Amino acid sequence: MHKHNDRQAEIDLARDMRALRAEFARLNSHRFVRIHNSTTRLLWFQFLRGLAFGLGTVIGASSLVSVLVVLLSQVEFIPILGAFATQVISEIQTIRPD
Repeated sequence: MHKHNDRQAEIDLARDMRALRAEFARLNSHRFVRIHNSTTRLLWFQFLRGLAFGLGTVIGASSLVSVLVVLLSQVEFIPILGAFATQVISEIQTIRPD
C-alpha cells in the first residue's frame, strides 16, 4: 500500500510539473513579458506611455481650467473672483487672434 501511495504521488507531481511548464510557457509568450525582455521595446513602450500621459494631463488641465474660468466669470456676487476671471478671459482673448 505504501508503494501505491508513493507511485500516485510521483504521478501527481509529474502532472503538476507538466501543468507548471505549460503555464510558464504561456506566461513567457505574453506581450507584457516580451516587451520587458527587450530593452529597446521597453524604452519605446515607456516613451509612448509618457507621451500619452503628458498629453492627457495637458488636455485635462486645460479643459478643467477653462471651464473653471468661465464658471467663475459668471459669479457676480463675489466681486474679486468675478473680476479676476473676467480679466483672465479678456487676457486670453487678446492673446488669441480670432
